[in-house]
Amino acid sequence: MDTEIELKFLVSDAVIPLIPALITQFAKTVTNKPSRSLQNAYFDTPSRELRALDIGFRTRCADNQCEQTIKLAGEVMGGLHQRPEYNLPLDGSRPDLSAFDANIWPHGMQVNVIAQNLYPIFSTNFIRRTWLIETNSGAKIEVVLDKGEVAASAKVEPICELEIELVEGSRNELFTLADILVGQSNIRLGLYSKAARGYRLADEKPLKPSKSIGFVSLPNNATQEQALIEAISFGIRFVQKHEQCYFDKPSLKTLKRVTDGISLIRHTFWLFDDIVDKNTTERLRTELKWLLSELAWVENAIQLKTYTSKRHAYYKKINSAPELTQVINDLKELQPSIEDINRLFHSARYNRLLLSLTTWLVDKQWRKSWGQTQFQAAEQPVADIAPRLFDKDWKDLHQLLPEQKTLTFKDYLNLRTRLENSLLSGNCLGSLFEKDDRNEFRIPWLDISHGMYELSTLEYLKQLCAGQDDDELAKIQNWLEKKSEYLVSAMEQSRLASYKISPYWL
Repeated sequence: MDTEIELKFLVSDAVIPLIPALITQFAKTVTNKPSRSLQNAYFDTPSRELRALDIGFRTRCADNQCEQTIKLAGEVMGGLHQRPEYNLPLDGSRPDLSAFDANIWPHGMQVNVIAQNLYPIFSTNFIRRTWLIETNSGAKIEVVLDKGEVAASAKVEPICELEIELVEGSRNELFTLADILVGQSNIRLGLYSKAARGYRLADEKPLKPSKSIGFVSLPNNATQEQALIEAISFGIRFVQKHEQCYFDKPSLKTLKRVTDGISLIRHTFWLFDDIVDKNTTERLRTELKWLLSELAWVENAIQLKTYTSKRHAYYKKINSAPELTQVINDLKELQPSIEDINRLFHSARYNRLLLSLTTWLVDKQWRKSWGQTQFQAAEQPVADIAPRLFDKDWKDLHQLLPEQKTLTFKDYLNLRTRLENSLLSGNCLGSLFEKDDRNEFRIPWLDISHGMYELSTLEYLKQLCAGQDDDELAKIQNWLEKKSEYLVSAMEQSRLASYKISPYWL
């Protein structure tokens, strides 16, 4: 068995001629291997039993020789792929599951039944260029460039990927080379394998953005440190998933999901401050703040688009004031273009941030400042810690939102970040608790959070109307005031209702 430790990059055609020079400047020696044409077929059952177990099974033929490969469930973290891999020679093109050691399979897997129902799902065919490099410290890294296509039925998608795999030596050398590569434009870290892309193509299930950020999956016996790792890993994957969704089909709501993932990562650093010293995350937090600032316009852009949609109830009212419509259209013109966002996601700074987060996780850099107290805290079951964290969080929030006080729109706007952080704590640790109780408690507060989101845009529109000597704009501003009052009234009802629901963590 081999365990792959590799980083995957998606590259443009313009970058390909630069790759030999990039790796030569990094390496002590470079061995350029002959190019090979690889034909690969991926197999599964009609009910996708291997896919359900996160097992990849393929045959590969090149130079009149064939092999069959099993890749078992592994770990993908910010572009770093680690999976157990088993390879056997193959006579002919029909794979044979029974040839593999029976001990490699997950418990309970019905190997013989699956073997009888296998058929080719999709293929990947590409030209592979390979360089084996040795660094000054003696590490050996294989650099692979694959250019070709993934095909299923009559559907085809291009492949243009660069992979760097650690063959021998320190993993740090792999990350150092990765840092050099992402310093070029038109190179970005890749999350999805060729197999994942092939399955989506074969099953006609394109990658779709999530409707919400959801919950980090945690086993009940997870320690606090394990929960930290899972939450950061979840956040990185969420950002990368929606980055890819944006490339597939650009939309403002997809960009909002990117910001949700960034916010969850930032919040996780704060949530686990028992074991994460701020000094170990200072540079990361600075870069996360930069990325959020680059996308800060997205929220208002979504609301402006919504309010000026012909299907929206506000459309006629806003459209009755040409001056306001013109201001909104001018603002839309100032928004970054799709090309601008593509450049952001290809930029060295963005990809170095993802790479730095991955390095921070893989190297467990938060441990560098630990004493005995942090070691003990890290081993505590997170299920024991979560109620204390939630209880303090929500008691603090209730002090800011006392039941007997009537809140104004300014009160809500001022408390927006505080509430969103409390909800993010639930996203990080909420999976430890019963789903129905959790949802019942969170729904009123999610309604309030969405109300705050809309209030901020109504306030933005009011500011656009203010200070202009125009009767129609004055009428619109008055109408926006009434809409804000109505929205605050609805939020107050949700807030008062929330006090009657028992916290799900108690």
